[in-house]
Amino acid sequence: MRAVGLTVWVDDENLLDAVTALSGSGPAYFFLFMEAMESAGRELGLDDRTARLLTQQTALGAAKIAMESAETPAELRRRVTSPGGTTEQAIRTFEEGGLRELARNAMLAAERRSVEMSNQFGAQ
Repeated sequence: MRAVGLTVWVDDENLLDAVTALSGSGPAYFFLFMEAMESAGRELGLDDRTARLLTQQTALGAAKIAMESAETPAELRRRVTSPGGTTEQAIRTFEEGGLRELARNAMLAAERRSVEMSNQFGAQ
């Protein structure tokens, strides 16, 4: 498994549904956010290619920084958010729109579905 990425060990098999909700389904969450960023970039006047490339490079750069840093994502976010600036305004909009609760609810739904599927296929 390590040939395709990081592996982690969980002692409680019941946590595999949480792993599925976070890591198994997680790439699609990021792709959805990237879709939204690309679309907004086009709405702001960027051409398709530029919106896609900037979105991809932003995602790659953010992931690289997160992987290479010992800081939490919250601290990394704070470091790139200037008080009163553009990023702060965008973050405020995400927070007011309930992004955290939406992410939590989506992952809970994925976990519930993982449990349902385990029960369904385990019963066969």
